[in-house]
Parts: sequence; C-alpha cells; structure tokens
Amino acid sequence: MRAFFTPLAGASLLLTLAGCAAIGPDYRTPAISDMPANWQGTGQWQAAQPADQQAKQPWWQQFGDATLNRLEADCMAGNASLKLALARLQQAQAQAGIHAAATLPAVSTGASVSRTRISAERPLTNYQSTNSSTIQNDYKPTLNVSYEFDWLGRVRRDVESARASAAQSQADSENVRLLLATQLATAYFQLRQLDEESALLRQSISLQQKVLQLTQIRHREGLDAAGALATQQASLQAAQAQLSLLGNQRQQQQDLLATLSGHPASSFQLGADSLPARLPVIPAGVPADLLQRRPDIAATERAVAAANAQIGVAKAAWFPQLTLSPTYIGYESAQLARLVSAPALVWSLGLQAGQTLFDNGKTRSGVDYAEAGYQAAANSYRQTVLQAIQETQDALSTLQGLNQASAQQAAAVSSQQHAYDISLLRYRAGLDNALTLAINQQSLLGAQRLQTQLHGSQFVWSVNLIKALGGDWQTGTMH
Repeated sequence: MRAFFTPLAGASLLLTLAGCAAIGPDYRTPAISDMPANWQGTGQWQAAQPADQQAKQPWWQQFGDATLNRLEADCMAGNASLKLALARLQQAQAQAGIHAAATLPAVSTGASVSRTRISAERPLTNYQSTNSSTIQNDYKPTLNVSYEFDWLGRVRRDVESARASAAQSQADSENVRLLLATQLATAYFQLRQLDEESALLRQSISLQQKVLQLTQIRHREGLDAAGALATQQASLQAAQAQLSLLGNQRQQQQDLLATLSGHPASSFQLGADSLPARLPVIPAGVPADLLQRRPDIAATERAVAAANAQIGVAKAAWFPQLTLSPTYIGYESAQLARLVSAPALVWSLGLQAGQTLFDNGKTRSGVDYAEAGYQAAANSYRQTVLQAIQETQDALSTLQGLNQASAQQAAAVSSQQHAYDISLLRYRAGLDNALTLAINQQSLLGAQRLQTQLHGSQFVWSVNLIKALGGDWQTGTMH
C-alpha cells in the first residue's frame, strides 16, 4: 500500500497546483476612453457596458397596431433565420459543455475476456526449464480514470473561452431577433404609407374624373378648347399610372412581410389600412443604459473575452502537459468463479508528462496568433460601439428633422388645399382655364403625398432608433 500512496501524494500535489492562477492575462473589458459625454442637443451618455441579459419587452406594442403585433408574434415563432440562430446558440452551449467536461476526471469501465494457447516452442530465459503448451483463460474487468492536471490553467482558459463564445452566440441570436423585428416593422409601416398614398391617389382620381366630365361638357359647349380637355385627360392618366406603381411597391412589401413572418408569399394577404394613430416619441435625454442593451455590442465584447482566454491556452504550450495515465482498478483471474476476490485485485496509478523540445517556432506563432486575434476582437468591439453611437445620433437627429418638416408640410397642404378649392370654383365659373386647375391638382396631390411620406418616415425612423437603442426603452417615457 505504501507504493500506492507515493504516487497518490504526487497527484494530490498536482491537484493543489491546479487551483493556482491560470496562465495568460485576466480579462478586462476594453476601455472606450474617447467617447463623447453627450448626444448632440440631447441627454447624457456614458461608456457602454453590455447588459443584454435584461429581458426585452415587446416594443412594437407601443405603436398600438394589432396587425403589427400579430405579424411580430408570427415572426418570433416561425422565422427560419431566427430558428437557425437559436440552433447555433444550442451548438455553442453544447460546445461549452464539452470543454467544461475536461475540468473533472473522465471515468470509464471496460472488460476483456480471452482464452489463449501458449506455444510449447516459445523461447525461455533458462535452458534448464522445461517448455510445454498451455491453454489459459483471462477475465479482466476494470474501472479506468483519465485526467489532465490543470496545473497551469490551460483547461480553465479553454473553458473560459468556450463559455464566452457561447455567450457571444446568445447575444448574436438576440441581435437576430432585433434585426428581424425591426425589419418587419419597417416593411409594415412602409406598406401602410403606400396604402395611405394609394388612398390619396384614388380620391384624386375620383375628383379628376368629375373635373374631366365637367371639361367634356364645357368642350362640347365651346367653352373649353381641345387642349384643355387633353390636359385634364393626361392628368387623370398620370394619376392612374402612379396608382399602378404604388400597387407594385405594395406587393413587394407584402411579400417581404410574408417571408419575415414565416408565411409563403403566394398565400399571404394584408388588407389596406392606415398608419397607426399613435407615434411613440422618444425623449431627447435617452438614458445611457439603453445603449448598453445593444446585443451586437454584447456579442463583440464577448468575442474579446473569448480571444483573451485563447492567449492563455496558447501560452500553456510552452510548459509540460501532465496527465493521469494509465490509472485503473479492477480484477483479473483465470477462473470466473474467483474473479471478484482480494487476490484477483489489480490497480495502476500512473502519471505522464510530455514537453515539446523543438517545434520550429510553432508555439511562438500560436501565441502571436492568439494575441493578434485579441487585438482584432478589441478593435471590432470599439468599432461596434462607435457604429452604435452613430446610428443612435443619426436616428435622433433625423426624427427631430422629420418632426419639424412634418409640421411645416401640414401647413403647406392646408394652403395648397385652399388654393385648389379657389381654382376649382374659378374654373366652374369660367374664370380659370383647365391648365391652371390641373397644375393646382398636381400641386395638391404632390403636397399630400409628401405629407404622407413624411408621416411614414417618422414611423420608420422611430423603428431605426429603437434598433439603435437595442430594442426597447422605458415605457414610462412614452408620450
């Protein structure tokens, strides 16, 4: 037994060493020291730290549109791209479990049974001994143990890297959710904008048809020339052509909505409707923790953590690798009836060490590769943060500009409507010609369509700001 405890003491010492600090640099989130302290013209901002583990709320419900809510629910449940991202997340989590398994010994069982005939002509070490042929049975069940002593922390760094990669995949899947949801909402609002523009064109076409009838009457009575009739017909035909183009654009948006929500485009249909009555207004002083929720920032930050841990894995190759092998305990007997007995007990406790003496710079290159990978990941993280700031600033500025332009265009539509009403009265009274009326018709229609486009853009850029902020904001800040 004393021979057994000697290697056991050595193994205990190695296990104690395994609890020491791991090789390689400990991870710290890369500092972003040159970021601005404020949004331009809005509230405070602070350095982003990922907090994507916070539960995301269904932000699309803030628009108060039941159809949008239904489409978003279908997208979250049936979109193939999202299912692909979730499957990759499961793979990454399983891979992390595979790496974590190396932190504990692997235990297996085995058994061998053989019946062997020994040659009578085999060589012997003593010429005086007699040689004979024998037949023997050998029964040997064993319990085997294998383990790599993590005395440098290579395994711990490997597990650290795998878990960071799994967290990166989780953030990536959350980013896919966000991108799909915002893409669907954008397509939906663009479709509703086209619905409103189409409704305006239909109203304009109906009015122009009545004016055309009046022009035809005036032409027959000799009050209008043929040119006035042709002008009004051309105006009507142009409006009808524009309506057809809007119909084609609407069909494309409807097909996109079908694909995003997990439905075949050929069997998907949405009836015409208007934009939601409620436009969420995001306050100028956006809290800094909203920017922290961006999943793409979280994904790149965890990629940095994974790359940092790989430096320790690479540096561990400079030192010996110690393994517990061959190590087993079991029984061995020539007779099955006497197999499980004290005399038949067998065991082995072994330690192996291996060290590369010359590899022509392979290990050095492996460390250089890991360190370069860390630098690449850190720069990708910085670029993602800068991109997030740009997208948020662009969305805030654009929404402010759209709000101003929308108010100005509403006044322009009111003035243009008044001008058209006067022109129509003057035309009926014979004071204006058909060309003047047609010009006022087109001006009014153009102003109304621009107003609708600005209104639709407000919804689209609200979605862009939501995406820039990571998918949600505090409900209490809604107006």
